[in-house]
Amino acid sequence: GTSVDKPARISKAGNKYLRKALYMPALSAARTEENVRAYYQHLIEQRHLKKIQAVCAVMRKLLHAIHAMLSNQTDFDGARFYRAPARIAP
Repeated sequence: GTSVDKPARISKAGNKYLRKALYMPALSAARTEENVRAYYQHLIEQRHLKKIQAVCAVMRKLLHAIHAMLSNQTDFDGARFYRAPARIAP
């Protein structure tokens, strides 16, 4: 079909309050946390996502990290939750 030829969009599905609550922490983490910043830059530069799409991807990873931290009673570890993407040898 023709829908696969269109660029990706941000879904409005899901909890809008949770989305609003995660936006600023994700943006702040993308600017200050080294591993999160590397993931954010990877999404923009290599995956060619728009900045807002990259922030939404960071928000999703942050939400999964929060869930894991609460479930396992652990502290945040950016190196664990935001690993550097694997490099493919030429």
